[in-house]
Amino acid sequence: MNLLEYIDKGGIIVYILIFLNIIGFTIILWKFFTIPRKNAMIRKIESKIDTSNTNTMAVQIEYEVKRLESGLTYIKNIASVAPLLGLLGTVYGVYKAFEAITLKGLGDPTIFSGGISIALITTIAGLIVAIPHHIAYNHFISMIDTIELKAKKEILGKITKLGEQ
Repeated sequence: MNLLEYIDKGGIIVYILIFLNIIGFTIILWKFFTIPRKNAMIRKIESKIDTSNTNTMAVQIEYEVKRLESGLTYIKNIASVAPLLGLLGTVYGVYKAFEAITLKGLGDPTIFSGGISIALITTIAGLIVAIPHHIAYNHFISMIDTIELKAKKEILGKITKLGEQ
């Protein structure tokens, strides 16, 4: 059986997971290109340094960090929902297997194997979607935390030094 046959056999749930995967990986690619511009963000904030108001700079740092975090909620939600959709497919597949057993009995094991294969395909699809999204979300959050700490250390440190002079 080729990949398209597995997808088709998994049904609507696998198609939903594929759709979520496309959305998620689009955001992940976007983040891979936008987050490394961290030094530009720090320089942008440094250009606005005002020695009289440290709070303004802290607010500006928070604002820029929130801009970097945009889109990450979608990645996190996809990572959370994908295994649940896989589980839903599992329950549906097991239901189909028991329905087949109820209608035709246990004389032939192939009667309920279709439902079991749906269960396994959707579970696999849910995990395939969830795992990379979970890894990407954690990676991006770690990068953004590092950027925030660096910005606070560099910018607020410069403001403090300028204020002491």
